[in-house]
Amino acid sequence: MISDSTIKKIAIVGPESTGKSTISAQLADHYHTVWVPEYAREYCSALSEPCTWQDEINMFRGQLELESKYIPLANKILICDTTFITVKIWSDHMFGESPKEVTDHLHKHPYDLYLLMDIDLAWEEDPLRDFPHMREHFMEVWHNELKALDAAYHVISGTNEERLRNAIRRVDSFLNV
Repeated sequence: MISDSTIKKIAIVGPESTGKSTISAQLADHYHTVWVPEYAREYCSALSEPCTWQDEINMFRGQLELESKYIPLANKILICDTTFITVKIWSDHMFGESPKEVTDHLHKHPYDLYLLMDIDLAWEEDPLRDFPHMREHFMEVWHNELKALDAAYHVISGTNEERLRNAIRRVDSFLNV
């Protein structure tokens, strides 16, 4: 089994509808590795009621568990389509605070590099997306969260191939390729 410490974890984060899943799949393909899907997407698609506090905790735990399952499959880097920081951001927005279990893990579960997807892509409707009018707000929230963690991050802009090239350039620079 590959040790968690030998794998570099790259988090693909950002507001809704910024191409996180697309970039995650493309980067995993480019670097011949695996990517961890967003646990909350599947979880929320199964909900029949609005998301609760306990649902947020379940999504936090599910995302961490999913990452741990993918680490042994990774080839030097693990691409993570979002992180549990999303749970903090949504909890803060929806409930005015975050579960302590989540905030306690923020500094205990770092990622080596964060790619913050810019809001320069057109909004795509999706039943699991809620705030097309708040993209600038959530972009600012992501900047603040990453700065609070003193995280190494870069904003990735552009469309289609340009966006992918910008992401690859940042990952290559991080990996010293």
